[in-house]
Amino acid sequence: MNPEQLLALVGEHRDSIRESLDDEQYALFLARLGALAETAEEDNKAVLRALKGVKHALIPLPFDHPVYLALDSPRFAGPATEPTDAVAGARSLLVRLSEPQPVPDPAAIIRSVQARLRAEPALDHPVVDARCHSSGLGAPPPELIRLDDTEHGDRYPAFQFAGAAGGPIPVVLRVNRILLADTDPWGAADWWLSGNVWLGGKPAALLGELPDEQLVGAATALVEGDR
Repeated sequence: MNPEQLLALVGEHRDSIRESLDDEQYALFLARLGALAETAEEDNKAVLRALKGVKHALIPLPFDHPVYLALDSPRFAGPATEPTDAVAGARSLLVRLSEPQPVPDPAAIIRSVQARLRAEPALDHPVVDARCHSSGLGAPPPELIRLDDTEHGDRYPAFQFAGAAGGPIPVVLRVNRILLADTDPWGAADWWLSGNVWLGGKPAALLGELPDEQLVGAATALVEGDR
């Protein structure tokens, strides 16, 4: 099943999706779908990133929901169609979902998610810069998740660093590269700091408990289309 077929399946089950997601979850799904629909078709990385967002927004579906089963299927591979097909499928699906829905403003939901992520333990730039230099990395690498904060300045989620004074955790940098954290820091942070049904908890809380390759595999599967 390619991404275009997944979008068609979402359209087929749109009513049960609406019933299965609460208002916040459904609004986030619509916002992610809208981002895909507005993506430039020739920008393959942006399309892949937007598809990842749509899939992540559908994770709260019940385990036995047809769309969830499609997401979890080993047959769900990466984009086998042209980016145009995925973007066109998203645009078509948005039209089918255009009936009035009692959901919150998607922009407000995005702000709420960002506020939640900003509230997580984080380090400021001087501390991160010192840790990276003491670890022999020099300047903070672009793979580190950096969240903008107009009140406190850029913040780096603390889970990315080892111990009370250590440098970046290597597997975190590996996963962040896969999640394109340099261009989509909010999406990468949301992956690490939200529940993940395939891993059995928040990935950030499972660092050191699960094998590194399991975390890398889960992130790779999400980006390539399996999860």
